Amino acid sequence: MKRKITLVIAAAILAGATLAAAALGATRSASTTRVSKGAVVALGQTSLGSVLVNARGRTLYVFEKDKHGRSACYGACAKYWPPLLTPAKPRAGKGLRAALLGISKRTDGKQQVTYAGHPLYNFFGDQKAGQTNGEGLTDFGGAWDAVAASGHAIEPTSSGSAGTGSGYGGYGH
Repeated sequence: MKRKITLVIAAAILAGATLAAAALGATRSASTTRVSKGAVVALGQTSLGSVLVNARGRTLYVFEKDKHGRSACYGACAKYWPPLLTPAKPRAGKGLRAALLGISKRTDGKQQVTYAGHPLYNFFGDQKAGQTNGEGLTDFGGAWDAVAASGHAIEPTSSGSAGTGSGYGGYGH
């Protein structure tokens, strides 16, 4: 009789431990579920109107030398025009079509964010939100333009415009 009671108690303890472990496991896995840490692309207001911006509100640009969704900007070019990189699927901010966001693999294996098939870049001369100092520059063999929500480049309005700032042109000529 004592042996039966001991077995019943042992079985109850084992069942309780199993349930507790299952509950803790479910709690642990729910708390470690990760939210996408992909780069955010949003719309921001500039002197050019609404343009694509990064999470800090800085203008994003496209490079006309890029072909077939692949970057042509490496080395010194990427120092002045850092690619918008992402460790995960990029996220669209208000006013943008998430379906136009994508990823292109760079030669170093990193993932660069694309919009409407065009790799996106920051410009080292834009130090705060709303600046468009890179607009219309022709550094490293091609023109650089801010991007509208449609995915089209915003072209300079006059032949003399080389961005809304000065002193950043001429790299790579």
